Amino acid sequence: MGKKNDNSLLSAILDLKKIEAVDKPIEEAHGLPNECYTSSEYLKIERDKIFSDKWTVIGVGSSVPDIGDAKPFELLGIPLIIIRGNDQKIRVFHNVCSHRGLKILNEPCTLKNVLRCPYHSWSYDFRGSLVATPHIGGLNIHQVDNFDKSKSNLKEVRSKVWMDMIFINLNNNEIEFNDYIKPLEARWSKFISKDDQQLIRHAKDYGYINLNVKSNWKFAIENYCESYHLPTIHPELNKTSNISDHYHIQGLPNRFAGQGSYKYNQPIKGNKKFNSFPSWPEDLALNAEYVALFPNVMVGLHIDHFYIFWLEPISTNETKEHIEMYYIGEESAYGDDLKEMRKENSKFWKEVMIEDIFAIEEMQAGRASPAYNGGNFSPVMDNPTHQFHKWIATNIID
Repeated sequence: MGKKNDNSLLSAILDLKKIEAVDKPIEEAHGLPNECYTSSEYLKIERDKIFSDKWTVIGVGSSVPDIGDAKPFELLGIPLIIIRGNDQKIRVFHNVCSHRGLKILNEPCTLKNVLRCPYHSWSYDFRGSLVATPHIGGLNIHQVDNFDKSKSNLKEVRSKVWMDMIFINLNNNEIEFNDYIKPLEARWSKFISKDDQQLIRHAKDYGYINLNVKSNWKFAIENYCESYHLPTIHPELNKTSNISDHYHIQGLPNRFAGQGSYKYNQPIKGNKKFNSFPSWPEDLALNAEYVALFPNVMVGLHIDHFYIFWLEPISTNETKEHIEMYYIGEESAYGDDLKEMRKENSKFWKEVMIEDIFAIEEMQAGRASPAYNGGNFSPVMDNPTHQFHKWIATNIID
């Protein structure tokens, strides 16, 4: 009954036949209809069936590096808290006090011992356990016999940290994370080992870029999946890594898609260069892969650096883009000798992402046209983007 009700709500917002057309062979398919980019009611469905049902990225572990570091995050209106505990583990909780439902945390901070609600001072430890209830039984009476604190702990959200990305599964109904990520790890095992993954370090400087974009979050993913736009949107990049040097990536089962390049040029200044992943094979030194891991994170894997590009949807036509830069080992990530190279590398990727903003904002503007049918795909160049459209369509229709 629940699934029928979900689809009834969806059919009230858009024509389901338009969604079903997405799943046809690419030569016959249309893209997602306009309402998927313009309707606030539709975005509520995505919040429940995409962002809450799937493993979704809400930040990076290096943003809470020390014990007691805590920061709030809102996922389309759902208030959350990210905390690093005494055991160094990162946990995610619903940002709401179990007493009167106050939102507890509004700004990033470092907690000393507990997370205290500013309303009545109910306090929780870093594992979310309720540990203090001041005056619960009257003035200076801080506990009562018939009140079980353990029933009023913070509500923890299922979470996992992988390559510094903090993934959550709000509805606790997705497969185990290790099984979810296994196809991408298997793909990348030809480049990096499990030990190599432990070597990545967030850059000390020039390590974070934030861009506010006037477009739906999906356009960033769609654009990232394909290299078709290189000659027109990235003419300088296309000179060094031409569209003909790229290949499609379509991960099965259908959890990721993207593009790869056979012609990555490492940043080198004089005789200086960044450390490389130890396991990366010499014959693949010029390869790089750019994968969108659905729903909201894009990653760039290179022999000498790694970046995470995760999306925070704000509204139908507003998205925050968070770009995090990583290098291999402390020398490359923190060393003063390579500071100028980190600056140039960050500048390069920022310029590339800004060039993309033109395209995705103008696609958003184009969705105001009632004549647009969701778009047609190039059967040769648009396969990864079509795969993403199919993933969305499959997951919003039961």
